[in-house]
Formats: sequence, C-alpha cells, structure tokens
Amino acid sequence: MAFALAMPRKIRFGRGEARAALPEIAAFGRVALLVHGRDPARVEWAVQGLRALGMTVLPHPCPAEPTLPMLQEAIRAGQEADFVIGLGGGAALDLAKAAAALIPGNADPMDHLEVVGRGLPLGIDPLPFVAIPTTSGTGAEATRNAVIGVPDHRRKVSLRDERMIARLAIVDPSLTDGCPPAVTLASGLDAITQVIEPYLCTRANPFTDALCRDAIPMGLKALRRLMDAEDAEARDSMAWVSLSGGLALANAGLGAVHGLAGPIGGLCDAPHGAVCGTLLPHVLRANAERLEPGSPIAARMQDVRRWLSEALGAQDGIGALERWSRESGLPRLGEMGLATTDIPAIAEAAVASSSMKANPVALSTQELIRILHAAV
Repeated sequence: MAFALAMPRKIRFGRGEARAALPEIAAFGRVALLVHGRDPARVEWAVQGLRALGMTVLPHPCPAEPTLPMLQEAIRAGQEADFVIGLGGGAALDLAKAAAALIPGNADPMDHLEVVGRGLPLGIDPLPFVAIPTTSGTGAEATRNAVIGVPDHRRKVSLRDERMIARLAIVDPSLTDGCPPAVTLASGLDAITQVIEPYLCTRANPFTDALCRDAIPMGLKALRRLMDAEDAEARDSMAWVSLSGGLALANAGLGAVHGLAGPIGGLCDAPHGAVCGTLLPHVLRANAERLEPGSPIAARMQDVRRWLSEALGAQDGIGALERWSRESGLPRLGEMGLATTDIPAIAEAAVASSSMKANPVALSTQELIRILHAAV
C-alpha cells in the first residue's frame, strides 16, 4: 500500500497548552491577524498575552460560518500581518486559514475556490497559520482546506492547497469547557463522522486506521457523557477525537455525509456539524445495504455498527444513533430550513463533490435523494 501523510508541522495537545504556547506563537512575527469567534472577550487572554510579549495583534471577528465577503474583508484586515492565528470554532479556523493563504499578493479568492471559481493553485506561499480550536468538531486545525460559502452561487466550496496546513496546532481541551449543549452535540457528531468516514472510505490507510479505531468508540462514549453533564475527562477525549478526525480526513478522505453537507450548507443557514450528525445514520444505512458481504469494507462497517451498539446499548447501533441524537436535541434537516424542493439539486451537486469520491460505494443520485428525504 502506498500513501502520503500531511499534518501540521507541530501539534501541542493538553490542558494549559494554549497559554503556555504564547511565546512560541510570538516567534512567528511582529504582527498577527487573530481571527476569533463572535465574542471578543473569549480571546482577550490571548490578545493581551501576545501584546505583553511585544506583538501587534489585530483581532478580527468571524461571527458565522465564513462567506466570500467575510474572506475578502479578512484579507483586507490582514495586509500588514506577518502571520495569522485562528482562535475559535471551525468557522474561525477556516476563515483564518483562507486569509493566511490569500493575504500574500492580495489574491482574488475566486481565482482559487473550487467548483464556483477557477480552482487555481496558490501563486504565493501562504502566511504562517496557527490554529487554536475552541470546539471539538471540525478538526480544521489539522486540515489543508478551508470551506467558504459563496452566496451568489448558494454553495459552500473549498479553498485547498497543501501549503495551507497549520505551522502550529494547539489543541487545549480546557478551551472547550462549558461549551453549550447544542454546540457540543453538533460539533461532537461532526467529529465522530470524521473518524467514521475515513475508516470506511476507499483511501483508508494504516495511519488513519490507527487513529479511527480508537477514536470512534472513544468519541461516542465521551459525547454521551457530555450530553448528561459537564465532564473534563470527556472534553479531553472529544478534543482528541476531533484532532484525530482532522488528521484522518486530511490523509484518507470522507464520504457521502460530507458530500451532501457541502451543498446543503450553501442552501440553508444550518450548522455544519448538525447537518453531518443528522445525515450520518441515513448514509451508514445506505452504504451498508450496498456493501458486498464478506468484503473488507463490509467488515469495517461491522466494526462501526458494533461500536455504535456498545456505546448506545442497543442491538441496532445505527437506529440507536438516530434516536439518541434526536432525543439529545439534534434537529432534522427540514427543521434547519432545508426545503424538499431543493433535494434533487443537492443530490446532483453531491455526486460531483470531492468527498463523495472516497465513499465506500458509488451512490446514485436517486439513492442520495432517498437519504435526504429520510433526513428531512
């Protein structure tokens, strides 16, 4: 088997690592664009800590999932920056990563965005990018793409380049403590999806398998605990699962859940993690029905079903996942604003998506339509 590995140049993991890493962050340059989430108060510790080390910090908000206008604004805001820090959820990390890629040369995003743009490779090396997640879900600290919404095309598409991967990723589970239950559920299901899909995908390899085999059962058990009560140990586990998912998807691939989630995200204002969590059981069923009995991927699907059953205490693990997610507050796609009239267009767009290429079976447009109707 031949495969290549791509990952951040350095990863720091553990409670307290974010504050301890401030001197290391400051070594990247004198001026930093710091992209953060909706509440600037949550990153004041980093702004003041870096300024105390003699840096100029330019805070820049990312109050929602990033769009093309938000990216253009971030590029303008960071023209004087030596490097970019993303400190927040997956949205903030994606906006920071994309800004770091395009600030050099003040590049036009449409030259480099996939599907709706020209999809050209970056002409200039990105600025150094430091990733500090405050949720456990997207694994964006370990990936080499950024997802950007393009309102004019009603699509979410990727800006992708191997050079976009973080120079330094700091995964400090304490930054996720007290995350609201709805965010914990949606981001946690995204993290779990991102260790299940690489395990089942056609490009799985020994490195990603080693991550996913431990992370799938760990994530299921930890997320169940967190939906019952705040638990520091479970937060630590979910932070590791999220990082594992980022590393796994960057080095193997995803599948139909993410193939469908991209077009859905461009059509309705729904959290990406909630979309993935809602789709996951329906995609697992559709894949399981099509797998050839006795095949290697069928054996992997049996692993996943067993881990689901053990974690959720039910014989039908896929059905239990769907029920438990709903009982924990996960909405259906229709409740998130998806119109059934959009389903055929979503299925058509998903067939051509990059994530779909690694799905364990080739699902037809009609099969994708059935999945979407089941999830609405």
